[in-house]
Amino acid sequence: MILILLGTQNNSFHRLLEEVEKNVEKGNIDEEVVIQAGYTKYEPKTQKQHIKVFNTIPQKDLNDLIEKANLVISHGGVGSMVTANQKGKKVIAVPRYKKYHEHVNDHQVKTIEIFAKRGYVMPIKNVEDLGQALKDIKNFNPTIYKKDEHSNIIEIIEKFIGD
Repeated sequence: MILILLGTQNNSFHRLLEEVEKNVEKGNIDEEVVIQAGYTKYEPKTQKQHIKVFNTIPQKDLNDLIEKANLVISHGGVGSMVTANQKGKKVIAVPRYKKYHEHVNDHQVKTIEIFAKRGYVMPIKNVEDLGQALKDIKNFNPTIYKKDEHSNIIEIIEKFIGD
């Protein structure tokens, strides 16, 4: 199962879900897809793959889904990426962009760069790169984030976001 995490941002991230569905149609994704869509309203068009879309998922159920997932595709939200990574999951991280009205600024680009530099996630800057990332993720072995290892990473990112 592939779990898509879009967080609870009050803007749509429709582009990512359209790209996920394109990859289902191309056969790059051949397993169940579960989407935590938040405010993104999305109705799958394809019948090739079983795709479940939920606006919100209770935290316990979300944790269970992360545990079961073979792969997590996440927006650049710190909580989503850290939670999946700490459960040992491979994460493809995709930033929301201001120019597409997906966020108020482009801080997710920098957040993902920081996480990728430390080996926590596999980054892509454009949703169109998802197909290649799905191939490359097979050889990606994430470094697991440990609070004592880089104890201030969350504070650094929160400070950056606040600026």
